Amino acid sequence: MSDAIKHECGIAMIRLRKSPQYYIDKYGTASFAANRLYVLMQKQINRGQDGAGVANIKLNTQPGTRYISRYRSIEPSAVNDIFDKIAKKYKKAKKLGGHDALSDAEWLKNNIAFTGEVWLGHLRYGTHGENSIETCHPFLKQNNWRSRNLVMAGNFNMTNNEELFSKLVQLGQHPKEKTDTVTVMEKIGHFLDEENQRIFDKYKHQYSNEQITHVIENELDVARILRRSCRDFDGGYAMAGMIGNGSSFVVRDPSGIRPAFYYADDEVIVVASEKPAIKSAFNIDFNSIKEIKPGHALVVNKDGSFEEAEILPAREKKSCSFERIYFSRGTDPGIYQERKNLGKALIPQILKSIDFDLKNTVFSYIPNTAETAFLGMIEGLEDYLVAKRKEIFLDGKPHMGDLGELLSFRPRVEKLVSKDVKLRTFITSDDERDSMVASVYDTTYEVIRPGVDTVVVIDDSIVRGTTLEKSILTTLDRLNPKKIVIVSSAPQIRFPDCYGIDMSRMKEFIAFRAAIALLKERKMENVLDRVYEQCVAHPHDFENFVKEVYSSFTDDEISAKVAEIVTSAEIKAEVQVIFQTVDNLHKCIPNHTGDWYFTGDYPTSGGTRVVNKAFVNYMEGKTVRAY
Repeated sequence: MSDAIKHECGIAMIRLRKSPQYYIDKYGTASFAANRLYVLMQKQINRGQDGAGVANIKLNTQPGTRYISRYRSIEPSAVNDIFDKIAKKYKKAKKLGGHDALSDAEWLKNNIAFTGEVWLGHLRYGTHGENSIETCHPFLKQNNWRSRNLVMAGNFNMTNNEELFSKLVQLGQHPKEKTDTVTVMEKIGHFLDEENQRIFDKYKHQYSNEQITHVIENELDVARILRRSCRDFDGGYAMAGMIGNGSSFVVRDPSGIRPAFYYADDEVIVVASEKPAIKSAFNIDFNSIKEIKPGHALVVNKDGSFEEAEILPAREKKSCSFERIYFSRGTDPGIYQERKNLGKALIPQILKSIDFDLKNTVFSYIPNTAETAFLGMIEGLEDYLVAKRKEIFLDGKPHMGDLGELLSFRPRVEKLVSKDVKLRTFITSDDERDSMVASVYDTTYEVIRPGVDTVVVIDDSIVRGTTLEKSILTTLDRLNPKKIVIVSSAPQIRFPDCYGIDMSRMKEFIAFRAAIALLKERKMENVLDRVYEQCVAHPHDFENFVKEVYSSFTDDEISAKVAEIVTSAEIKAEVQVIFQTVDNLHKCIPNHTGDWYFTGDYPTSGGTRVVNKAFVNYMEGKTVRAY
């Protein structure tokens, strides 16, 4: 998107199902798992850039031996930073154990960190708060009992964190923080402790404490722990965890909001937030990669056996369309086609906006992530031209002089806008920052006929409109086109997200600003007061009262007001803004129907409470998030 917003965290997990020596013998390297986890994480960097972390657990180690290792980093190239450190461990092995050390899995396990069978990686993109080592996943809950240790990382946000915090206090805990990361981990950790105690009590009269330790490790019921832990969660989540005994899990929310995929064979079990990452790391067919079902957990036991267990009853599936189309890697064949379909679906609106004058229209895109939608848009224009040619040949006889032009005509395509990645808008003064933003984008001159051509530029989404207003329109206007049409392959973003993406404040949405402007323009400010009173009077209702802010206007009216807002007085060309329709979004992405950003239809009750609270914050001038 031309508007920079926070993305989604990414998870990656690998469980080796054979002895470490097997991979050394077959693949000729002691770093088989580390190498593939590196690829899994690198291929998901598009999801998270604030920081990264990796943790590793060794199975069946002797007491007195370190069996959990963890590195975290907030360096600009955090993934490389972590794996450079891991690589140094393997180099150290040569010095300590000699040339043959890297061929001896047992020696490595006893002497070198990050040589275990269970791996967990995380890419962090914080939605709020500071960016520090302490905020990077994986998080670690330590205990001297191996089966009570818990390592966790996730792609999630909880809407009811205050409630979860209160429940921890009621359990007798004294949490050190109120963040959802801490509350989630402590809640799962609590029921992990209870499961340990349940098994201990069951066998305490049959075995010694030393023997019971091994019984507990083999009998831990991870699915039971998750069922008891997750029943109060309200939010979108794909949470991954490793237990000190070597068990691991990835649990997904009942609405399937956040994605999680896995692949298993007799050598490995692997999980990631995106299918292409698994495809790249293990060179397998896409059809072999499965999606973890909503409300289920992929549970891997200590012995390497696994199951997909139901944790909570699945609700109507509302997988996030925004995450799939705008944050996920476009090399997934399904995502690639869906993005093209989004561009193609806009053709009727685009043709109407240019009065069907293709001869005098130039098509382009900004930013690079919109390229696939652009390709679909051009395909749609080609389809339109084929249909028009058929119509002309069937309904009349074209003049021979026009025949060559008729058959050879193609849409005019140019690379009009490019981003200068060397420029950084870090200046503290708002006025100076605005002038710098205008210089971030460059344009290609002398391809537009001044005063004659219309320019159509597709973006994958318009959230705040800031970059459009401060930079892109100014840049395009320098070409002196007759008209500028900005096309969004996403619908109007009207409502905040509360499940992980950093879009939580109402006033930042250009569509919301447009609706407010229209209400004031038409002397309808009483609508704002009425919605505010409803939100305040019914804070726990499951009705989205904020929908009324938009209900008096058509999509086209809001789009027209958006165009007016982003067009400064200095812009000479006529400006029009076109948004995708929600109906077309559903047709293009039929299996990912989570559309609360656009419709306000939240998949959980917590989401509805959040949008009403966000509106109250707006009306009261508060800039804090609503959850």
